[in-house]
Amino acid sequence: MNFLTNVKQYPKIGLVILSFVAFVALGMPDGLLGVAWPSIRGDFSIPLDAIGMFLTALVIGYMTSSFFSGPIVTRFGVGKVLAISCILTGIALFGYTFVPEWWMMVLLGVIAGFGAGAIDAGLNTYVAAHFSEGLMQWLHASWGVGITLGPIIMTLGLSNTDTWHTGYRIVGGFQLFLAACFVLTLPMWSDNDKPAAHDEPKKLTDYKTPMSETMHQPRVWMSALLFFLYVGAEGALGTWIYTLLTESRGIDPTLAGFWAGSYWATFTVGRVIAGLFANRIGINKLVIGGLLGALVGAVILVWNPSDEVNLLAVAIIGFCIAPIFPAMMSGTSKRVGDYFAANTIGMQMTATGLGTAVIPGVMGIVAKQVSLETIPLILLGVYAGLLGVYLAVSK
Repeated sequence: MNFLTNVKQYPKIGLVILSFVAFVALGMPDGLLGVAWPSIRGDFSIPLDAIGMFLTALVIGYMTSSFFSGPIVTRFGVGKVLAISCILTGIALFGYTFVPEWWMMVLLGVIAGFGAGAIDAGLNTYVAAHFSEGLMQWLHASWGVGITLGPIIMTLGLSNTDTWHTGYRIVGGFQLFLAACFVLTLPMWSDNDKPAAHDEPKKLTDYKTPMSETMHQPRVWMSALLFFLYVGAEGALGTWIYTLLTESRGIDPTLAGFWAGSYWATFTVGRVIAGLFANRIGINKLVIGGLLGALVGAVILVWNPSDEVNLLAVAIIGFCIAPIFPAMMSGTSKRVGDYFAANTIGMQMTATGLGTAVIPGVMGIVAKQVSLETIPLILLGVYAGLLGVYLAVSK
């Protein structure tokens, strides 16, 4: 019995495992750049703020592919989209280590972002259509594992080979391996991509909804706004908490670094735990409860009663926000309807790229002009706005 026959026998468990691995792979590149950046700067002889050019290239590619992911997945099937996207990402990551000029690496960043956006949106569409809310939580916890592994891989590569190339080549190779897995398991994805029979309910990927029609729906834009605000706040705290704790509040850098890391650790643990109870609790309670907890943590940061309580507030926020993104993703069809869900998921992923760039950037501008102490105030405002929008769109 050949391999393709075997994979057809166990489609459900095979796709679940592969989806877990894909989410881990999706997080890995995000964790490489911070550790590699000093070495990249040295090799290309570029200034510190040149990273902004590279991040912009990544966001442009990510937003472009995720925005059009709905029609693309509907047209070609999620398996083919994931395979091609992993190939593009792997080639780009390898390409970073061979190009002689900085501008070439920036151009490859567009390709890497394009591949990542299609993987992210494609997988989220598929998971929302086929898996439970609990499994969605665990799959997104896998992204936390990936972003945690990224810095470790780059650190080991630098210490053992004295070059940042090693880390990117390892992760690039993993992306190409994953692409091969998607190609070999195309029969499983294709079987699940088949339109539902007349006596079966339609899947999200069965609707061939025009993007123009989707974009005329106010609830679709409100749903995208949820992800703009959430991911912007998530990334902003991860970006600025270390600076706030050390430069504004005088906390020991080693201790601040540990607690800044604990933000992502409690974040990952929160998603693992949420996966155990998501089906029982329900999407709305997960999102609203998480936002209320995040508001409490943000209020504590604004209050600033003591160093110990500040550090605890960071861990509380990380834990409480953890289930929000996957829960909102699972609830897309409930907010906008099945007919618009696949296209909306792509637009939501586009909004995450925009939020990642805009909200931390605005925080940095305001902090420079006023004070670093404005960071927790802005964070509190974003979480309050997110809660208000969610309550409105949920009705």
